[in-house]
Amino acid sequence: MSSQTRLSGSSAATQPRPHGRDDAHHDSRLARLIGRSRNIILIAVAAVMICAFSLFLLGAILAAQTVWTAWSGVLAGHVGTTDLTLRFLEIVTVMLKAVFFYLIGVGFYSLFISPLNVTVALGVETLNDLETKIISVVIVIMAVSFLERFIDWQGRDEVLWSAGALGLVVAALTVFQWQTHRAGQEHKHQHPDILERAKVEMFERAHEEHEITPDEADLRFDEEEASRRRGEAREAGERRRKTPARQR
Repeated sequence: MSSQTRLSGSSAATQPRPHGRDDAHHDSRLARLIGRSRNIILIAVAAVMICAFSLFLLGAILAAQTVWTAWSGVLAGHVGTTDLTLRFLEIVTVMLKAVFFYLIGVGFYSLFISPLNVTVALGVETLNDLETKIISVVIVIMAVSFLERFIDWQGRDEVLWSAGALGLVVAALTVFQWQTHRAGQEHKHQHPDILERAKVEMFERAHEEHEITPDEADLRFDEEEASRRRGEAREAGERRRKTPARQR
């Protein structure tokens, strides 16, 4: 009988709370105020999306003008492939900058306001994912910008210095991107159920306070205990290494 009562109690604790009176009093006034303050991110989303749309429009206008100039030069018998390539690469750079702002806008909206299918399809579900995608776009923009300088190279040493600086920056960004991606994957794999439950509570049920369930409390206690034991084992190993062989 006691086992049945324990099972029923645990199942009731894990089941989602029904909507209604309990939902209305789930959060305190301060928690609702602080939680709803995330809507201020809409100002940043609007500003960034305006920048993205402006850059997309500017890139389209530049593309139309460049294509018109290129065909006019071909029909007139004046073809400058180097200048034409540089103009097209400039358009690519503008479009990549537009993508940069667009990713930030939709990423902020999906992370703070409501999840979007476009961000899930792009693999942007956490702030670490957004950082990784942004770094990738930045690296591509830097590569295209260097390609413009390389095509316009006239034997000056400035391009060589730019290549060295670009290599160092790209290497640093790649290492940071790898660390960020690894940290994000570890965070996802450690508490997948907790993360999903928090998203459901915040976006679908409009709950701002995170309720720690007994299972989650036990999980955190086990992790703290395991971390404490690893620390003790590490300290014991260091003491053994520092102890002289004669004292052993």
